[in-house]
Amino acid sequence: MLKGSLVALITPMEEDGSIDYSGLEKLIDFHVENQTDGIISVGTSGESATLDIDQQLEVIGKTVEMAAGRIPVIAGTGGNSTSEAVELTSRAAQLEVHACLLVVPYYNKPTQHGLYQHFEYIAETVDIPQILYNVPGRTALDMNNDTVADLSRIPNIVGIKDATGDISRVAEFVSRCGPDFALYSGDDATTLEFITAGGHGCISVTANVAPQLMHEMCIAAIAGDLARARELNNQLAPLHAALFLESNPIPAKWALYEMGYATKGIRLPLTAFSGKYHDQLRAAMAHAHVSAQII
Repeated sequence: MLKGSLVALITPMEEDGSIDYSGLEKLIDFHVENQTDGIISVGTSGESATLDIDQQLEVIGKTVEMAAGRIPVIAGTGGNSTSEAVELTSRAAQLEVHACLLVVPYYNKPTQHGLYQHFEYIAETVDIPQILYNVPGRTALDMNNDTVADLSRIPNIVGIKDATGDISRVAEFVSRCGPDFALYSGDDATTLEFITAGGHGCISVTANVAPQLMHEMCIAAIAGDLARARELNNQLAPLHAALFLESNPIPAKWALYEMGYATKGIRLPLTAFSGKYHDQLRAAMAHAHVSAQII
């Protein structure tokens, strides 16, 4: 089980939308140096929705290659088509990723029984550890606790990223899913409370910009050093909010551009970060002791 701060890594792009692999290598080195506990490649923050299957797998493969065993890599391989999710997961498994992260199918709104069958089929078809991802704010569907508990009994479904922000769910996951089922917050603003309720860490947007602080905050919370964890979280709180002034990963990509770790590229229908928010995000970065000057 991975614990701590796992970054939902952006996919750096040139201004024409092509993937910036030199920038990707720089970002991976940045996270290794700043003690990030794992990388999620091509999740929501990595703009999976605008990459085709071959591009997704190329980015995942390059991430594994560039990480070179220094940091675990988890591949985002979910989709609203079960057959597509199977293909992505199967091909990612061949790239020797640590695990796969599979989002609740979006747009088509299956029943809870359909959700169970979707994840069960992928798990039975592809022999690799799999982490569920529940983010109803994006998928328009909430996977309920009964479904999570049922799925946790499948041996290679090993955890969940819960982005509901509902801390009351954590205790139920702990009691119903067992001690070996990994619990990750998908909501940076409530990660501290999530861990103190029994979680094991986070899959974080904020870690793109403040990886060392997120790592230290999570590790302090896991260790029960709540005074230290609260102190660090207070430094991070404005950044948690500012990185969602517009849809993720728009603000995170701009912040990394300011820091010198990414170019300006982003793919439509996402657009450049609005100028009216620049000062607010810069202030949040400064509060977290993150330099907003090109390095």
